[in-house]
Order: sequence, then structure tokens, then C-alpha cells
Amino acid sequence: MNALARAWDSDVAYSFRQSPVAMGAALVALVLIVCAVFAEWVAPHNPFDLATINLLDASQPPAWIEGGSSKFLLGTDDQGRDVLSAILFGMRISLIIGLAAVALSVLLGVGLGLLAGYVGGRLDALLMRIADVQLSFPAILIALLIDGVARAAVPKEVHEVIAFPVLVGAIALANWPQYARTVRGSTLVEKNKEYVQAARLIGVSPLAIMLRHVLPNAIGPVLVLATVNVALAIITEATLSFLGVGVPPTTPSLGTLIRIGNEFLFSGEWWITIFPGLALVLLVLSVNLLGDWLRDALNPKLR
Repeated sequence: MNALARAWDSDVAYSFRQSPVAMGAALVALVLIVCAVFAEWVAPHNPFDLATINLLDASQPPAWIEGGSSKFLLGTDDQGRDVLSAILFGMRISLIIGLAAVALSVLLGVGLGLLAGYVGGRLDALLMRIADVQLSFPAILIALLIDGVARAAVPKEVHEVIAFPVLVGAIALANWPQYARTVRGSTLVEKNKEYVQAARLIGVSPLAIMLRHVLPNAIGPVLVLATVNVALAIITEATLSFLGVGVPPTTPSLGTLIRIGNEFLFSGEWWITIFPGLALVLLVLSVNLLGDWLRDALNPKLR
């Protein structure tokens, strides 16, 4: 309880309570995440259970439009699947991929950034030049290249099996340089301070110094960057899925739902693509607003 009380009275918590935008974004993000995580219980239907799908229900408009049914609040797609349920299940897949990709890119980028900043010399120059070259290309192109190479290297029969790890790896490898450069800069500052020099003098190993002393003082900017990059990873996954190189059609994400609905947009069945698109916008916008608040809350110059 004391820890919770201290956390509630901290500067970050006070900043959160004083920001209506942050509280609103947190509420929207929390509702979307809870609905996605517990989609089996929240969703009115299971859109991927073939036994419950009826083709006679296909292409029904939302419930408030003439011809709609209260059974399908946001309408149905061309196969008779409930759009609301498909959004909730698809959002969960997008969140899993986005969070996993950010976690992997943080692990890779923070590790390489610590190593480059602390060791310096040729290793630092090599890693930073690789990061500079990669940053000169858009992340989506890097992810497309990695995804394409991985798919070309394995038989077509296993493409659906490896789709998730390949997608997570492609997004992570496209975004690690941002973390590496951020942590490297903080490490260059921290490694010359007195407490690090004192640790060296008493014989603490370089790995222990990096993990116990330097990393905790360099992790603040990483948290902000990771929060913003969750939204970027979700957008990247949606873009790849929209282009047809993301998750398999049997387990569609928001990007796949938008791509499927886009084929029926001009035939008047706008709800099939508009509602998944709105869900993606709400999710990304709420996470981005939280990232902006966290950046300001952790910036001592703005206190």
C-alpha cells in the first residue's frame, strides 16, 4: 500500500491527473485493450467459427440503417461475419504483434546501444553506421524487404505457420536503430560520471556496470519511445496486412479487415472497411496521446 501511495503522489501521477487528454486517451486505450484481450467474452459472435456463420446474413448494414439487424450492431461482411466481433478479434492480433515487435526491438536496440556507447571505438562506429544506413530508408520498406526475404527462403506450405514470427521480426528489425541511438547517447553521458568511475575502481565488471548503473539512468527516453512505437508498430502491421503480406487471412488483423472491406467500399457496403479503420485510428491515436503525455511528464525541463 505504501508503494501505491508513493506512486499516486509522484510527479508523473500528478501530471496524469492534471491532463484531461491523457486521462481520456488512457480510458479509450484501456477499453479497447480490455475488449480485445477478452474478445471471446465481449464479442457477440465468434467470426472465425464456421459453424456459426450463415451466408444468408452476408452484407447486412449496421443496425440503425434500414435493412440492418440488432443481432449485428455494426453490420456483417460479405461472408456473414459480424463486423464488431471481427474488429475485436482483429484488434487483439494487431496488439499482440505490435507489443511483441516493440519488445523485441527494445531488447535489440537497447542492448546494441549500451554496447556501442560503453565500449566505443570501432564497434560503436560500425553499429552506428549500420543504424544510419537503415534510418535512411522508411521503416515500412525495411519491414517489407525482411518479410519478403523470409518468405522466399522457406517453402510456400509453411508461410502461414511462420507469418506471425516473421512479421514481428520484420517490424522489430526495422525499428531497433531508434532505441540504439537513444541509449547510446545516454550511455556516452553516463559512463563518464563519478559513480560509474567509482564502480570501475572497485572492480565491478563492465556488464554489471552497464546493466545496474548505466541502463537505469538511460531507460526514461526508451519508455517514451516504446510507447509511441507501439502505435507505429500497429500501423506498420496494418499496412503490411493491407498489402497482403501480413498475417494469414484465417486470423485477420485490423489491416486485413480494412483490405477485405476496401474491395466492397464502392459497392455501397462501406461499413465493412470504415469501422475497422475507425477502430485502428482510435487505438493508434490514444496510444500516441499517451506517449506524448509521458514524454512531457518525464521531461524535467517542463516541470
